[in-house]
Amino acid sequence: MNRVALAFSLSFVLVLVLALGDLAWGTISISVREIWQAFTAPQEGNTIHYVILNFRLPKILTAISAGAGIATAGLMMQSLFRNPLADTSILGVGSGAGLGVAIYTMAFALFPSLTGGGLNNVWGIVIAAFLGAMAVLMLISFASSLMQDVTSVLLVGVMIGFIASALISILQYFSDEETLKGYLLWSFGSVSGTTWRQLHFLLPLVGLALGLTYLLLPKSMNALNIGERYTRSVGINPKHVRLIIILLTSLISGTITAFTGPIAFLGIAVPHFARIIYGTANNRILLPATMLSGAALMLLCDILTQLPGAQFVLPINAITSLIGAPIVIFIMIRGRKAYTL
Repeated sequence: MNRVALAFSLSFVLVLVLALGDLAWGTISISVREIWQAFTAPQEGNTIHYVILNFRLPKILTAISAGAGIATAGLMMQSLFRNPLADTSILGVGSGAGLGVAIYTMAFALFPSLTGGGLNNVWGIVIAAFLGAMAVLMLISFASSLMQDVTSVLLVGVMIGFIASALISILQYFSDEETLKGYLLWSFGSVSGTTWRQLHFLLPLVGLALGLTYLLLPKSMNALNIGERYTRSVGINPKHVRLIIILLTSLISGTITAFTGPIAFLGIAVPHFARIIYGTANNRILLPATMLSGAALMLLCDILTQLPGAQFVLPINAITSLIGAPIVIFIMIRGRKAYTL
């Protein structure tokens, strides 16, 4: 068994083990035997089985899809801007999605008949987050076409993120107490509380975007990593590739952000871990590797949020930031400006 096959096998097993651990760990500790019974012979009225099937299983599916999606979006951003520090959180895409949700929810407070449900309207928040993420990505993409320096593009993204955050703060100032509380709780980031009804939106949208990414983009991303001139020489139109990446990244980031809130730094850390573990920068291998690694890391972060005590849970953003921020510092110290195949 070669290195790549071994890494895929171990990653898949790790995801299963972490998913089992996430099922067992929580306010109520659940044994493996009880988990098995909940799936094979669920009993109506059994509290443990109800918790497993209606709370913890949806949470795990949310964590897997969010981790895989955010990590893949980060990988696409790094190829799009040829910048190892590119990520939806660093470049302000997450803030853009958050601004879209903020505008939608604050508008609900002012015009309830127009927006119809605020944070309870699934399609409303998904579309708002998607449009916010896409608007920021298009601005950054336009800036990158005017600047050759990757550091300048990164700073533009950070500034756009600050502007989005400032606009969110202004909207919060004018919002009512109930709307503000709901938005603040959402902004902490969490994979808990997702219902099966919400998963009927989340899983198909993220699954479709990830599937299209793997089918359409590996060759183009490999070419972009080398440079635009090489991309054109192999018959690939860089503008078309950019548009596809922007649309798919916006769909992934917007959908996930709508249901989980903003998740920071995961998109930076995971692609670099995957490159090291799998020993390749070939996106045909790296894309599924990043998806698996992202799912595993998100499950691990969700487990770690429950370690301080059985009665409360830390925001998952705190854990992903503690893991991801040192990765950013490490990359900056090494001074890596780009990576090649």
